[in-house]
Amino acid sequence: MKNLLLIKNSVVRLTSLFLFLFMFGFSQEKTHTIYFDTDHYRVTNIEENRLLSFIATLSERSVLGIEIFGFCDDIGASSYNQSLSQKRAEEIKKILLSNFIGERKITSVDGKGEILLKTIKTSSPEMIRALNRKVELSVSFMEELIVKEKTSFVKGSSVIIEDLLFLTGYSYLTPSSKKSLDVAFEKIKDLPFKFVIQGHVCCTSGQKDAIDRATKKRNLSVVRAKYVYDYFLKKGIDQKRMSFEGLGHQFPLGGSPEKDRRVEILVESDF
Repeated sequence: MKNLLLIKNSVVRLTSLFLFLFMFGFSQEKTHTIYFDTDHYRVTNIEENRLLSFIATLSERSVLGIEIFGFCDDIGASSYNQSLSQKRAEEIKKILLSNFIGERKITSVDGKGEILLKTIKTSSPEMIRALNRKVELSVSFMEELIVKEKTSFVKGSSVIIEDLLFLTGYSYLTPSSKKSLDVAFEKIKDLPFKFVIQGHVCCTSGQKDAIDRATKKRNLSVVRAKYVYDYFLKKGIDQKRMSFEGLGHQFPLGGSPEKDRRVEILVESDF
């Protein structure tokens, strides 16, 4: 299981300032498939009952995200199939929302269009096409929090948001990193401290910051920190609890460059 939050040494490297080790990962994704009649996007009674049974197995508190992908068979025009697959995905979203799945849990609603009939030995290609008229749900979960040490928060301790990766030269996260940011938010939103969000970059000389390719300004560590700040603010963390700053390349960790494209949370004081 991957660590998504790991509290490291403080700036002065005193191991006595360790506070918590958060072990918080993802279980294997749970999937469910809903099948449709030809040219239809409404869900049949049988498939709706199957979907409701699946929803009943989900715990709203532990669900990290739900992705919805719609598909069609290969009969008909591609543009028509693209539209139909999107309608199927949207229809499933409606059912989820009406059965107490929060909209913020639904991270993707995407019509993928048609699935081409593969050349296989079968006397019933229509059976294969029927299996391609579908919506696939992919549900990811958060595992339980494990606290290895319980001490009071100490000023000067830093939290590294693990697996929070940025595109080289930009303040945009890689798609997989958004889950890490979701986990970071869930773990700090109610904790009683003020903090500074610190951005870091790699591969520059001295203490210089890197250039943000989107704006051509030399403030990449700043805008990376602000990206996380804006995300936490949008999710509901009081702005009085947090601030942000860019530290350029002053504190490289060594090893691969990816380790220095990071954001840390520095504990300032109890809130």
